[in-house]
Amino acid sequence: MSETNLHPSIQAFKEFVQQHPKLIQEVRQNRAEWQPYYEKWVLMGEEDPSWQAYKDGQQAKAEAETEKEAEQTEKESEETGNDMFNKVMGMANQLDLQKLQGHIHHLNGALENIKQLIGQYQGVKQQLPSKKKTPTFFHKD
Repeated sequence: MSETNLHPSIQAFKEFVQQHPKLIQEVRQNRAEWQPYYEKWVLMGEEDPSWQAYKDGQQAKAEAETEKEAEQTEKESEETGNDMFNKVMGMANQLDLQKLQGHIHHLNGALENIKQLIGQYQGVKQQLPSKKKTPTFFHKD
């Protein structure tokens, strides 16, 4: 049976085994079957801590470092979020509500003026007589 005809879960398990070389050694040395490992993989998943023992030493170190970096990045992003929140709260405390209300009042007045201009323009446009276009006829000679 070729590898392209394998069930997708079996192909995924083969990839998982390639990432855990000590698992291959375990099966070969103990002359064990793959079935129990496959069943454990299906039930427990790839992220189960028991699989760490079967990883290559360098690969396990690299993954541990990656996990540590991810935790550090998460901690930094949380601190950044807290800083951002504190800055927003500081800005909100400095906000002068009376000035803001004044700006909103002026903006509202400007919008009312624009609304009146549009109304006047539409009224003038309706009062103007519309020009009717006369059709142009071209004759063949």
